Amino acid sequence: MVATSDGGHWVQMRRILPAFAGFELVFVGTEPALDADLEAGLTPGLGGARYYRVENVSRANAHRLPLLLWQLARAVRRERPDAIVTTGAAPGLVALALGRLLARSRTVWIDSVANTERMSMSGRMARHVADAWLVQWEHLARPEGPHYWGAVI
Repeated sequence: MVATSDGGHWVQMRRILPAFAGFELVFVGTEPALDADLEAGLTPGLGGARYYRVENVSRANAHRLPLLLWQLARAVRRERPDAIVTTGAAPGLVALALGRLLARSRTVWIDSVANTERMSMSGRMARHVADAWLVQWEHLARPEGPHYWGAVI
């Protein structure tokens, strides 16, 4: 399962999709632009993979968190992913937590390349639910994590 917010998070995830060649992918995202394509029976750039649109929750609209929890729990229970990978933000963090709890999924957090000086808030929280906790700036890595495996962009 690939879980990501829209904008730069989605752009970064699309850059690493070739690493998942040969795997069955399911996408969870906040990208509303995909909705029209999905209604037309298309999954642009997703190779026909299933796509679950979820609420884009942040501190500014935290009251929407229950809806996001319900949407993600439904997707995770339906798909039972072996692994979940995210580039953030909050919806990706929630996907990792629910994946571990409901499906015992392996989890990977890749903090956004935009976070050059420190990890995002969601990224800092991800240490508790990510099997692989990664940053894209080498100077942000620490021996105990997060780790630097390279940059997406």
